[in-house]
Amino acid sequence: MARVFIPTLLRQLTNCADAEVAGGTLGQILDRLESLYPGIGARLSGAAIAVDGEVTTLGRLEPVSPESEVHFVAAIKGGTGLLAGQRPR
Repeated sequence: MARVFIPTLLRQLTNCADAEVAGGTLGQILDRLESLYPGIGARLSGAAIAVDGEVTTLGRLEPVSPESEVHFVAAIKGGTGLLAGQRPR
């Protein structure tokens, strides 16, 4: 089963644990996570997903092996858009 690393902010949904999930594609993994932890799918939407260290380009069709590691990478927003030391004009 693939090892799925649950982001810290969502660990309350999984009893503070990562998950071992069966599935041959990322879509199957995500569907299984949702059945195990209702509501987690909506909370993960918008996150980039890395399978075995590579951010997926195939989305739900990305192949996943039983030895795979799946990580969710939260989108980062905000800031001023200025580089360090710059002043607004």
